Amino acid sequence: MNLDDTTRGALFQYLLRLGDDKLVLGHRLSELCAHGPILEQDIALTNIALDSIGQAQALLKLAGDVEGEGRTADDLAYHRDEYDFRNALLVEQPNGDFATTLARQFLFDVFGYHLYGELSRSTHEPLAAIVAKALKEIRYHVRHSGDWMLRLGDGTEESHRRAQDALDQMWMYTDELFESDEHVRRLAGQGIVPDPEALRPAWLETVKGLLERATLEIPEPGYMATGGRTGRHTEHLGHMLAEMQILARSIPGAEW
Repeated sequence: MNLDDTTRGALFQYLLRLGDDKLVLGHRLSELCAHGPILEQDIALTNIALDSIGQAQALLKLAGDVEGEGRTADDLAYHRDEYDFRNALLVEQPNGDFATTLARQFLFDVFGYHLYGELSRSTHEPLAAIVAKALKEIRYHVRHSGDWMLRLGDGTEESHRRAQDALDQMWMYTDELFESDEHVRRLAGQGIVPDPEALRPAWLETVKGLLERATLEIPEPGYMATGGRTGRHTEHLGHMLAEMQILARSIPGAEW
């Protein structure tokens, strides 16, 4: 698919968003390695972290190819500053307790499931190929986080309270997932990506359906945070990147 310079620039920015979402969330989950509440979940969360980082690597490699300036996936992951990252604010939020981790994961997993379902039909074949492989993993991620939201919500009084508190905390970051701008509109007009706002009804239906079964409530409308897609992040991302990037920045040219 031949792209003009403006479309190429828009696609680069969009791929950064996809890749950064997966990279940041994957690192967040990796922080829980050996800290899961039970062995089974320790292994499950670690595997989901590996899936996410693998998807990030493929997406950021494609971003570097589209940009055409010789930057690799490692360059984009380890040698950009906080304000150059384009991930949604939701995925950079700290893990908190197990309910917080699962609420964050569930809300993002459902979004990813519907988004990647549409992206698998992208007119940009390299992107569609990456997404088709990732979608197989995302289906498992949705099932895992959804099952745990059911267990927590419809479990004990304590687990229900924690799950509802976690939803209330994370809900304010969900609007940003459906934002659009000139990059997205340009790509959507060429069938490369879907209109994110068009994904909201399906996302909300899936989320509401499971939360009702879990005896949990959709949080009341209120303040919605935004800014991640334009490089305006919470304080949490900077602290996370300092840890994630220290080896690559301390030892230039390091490989593993």
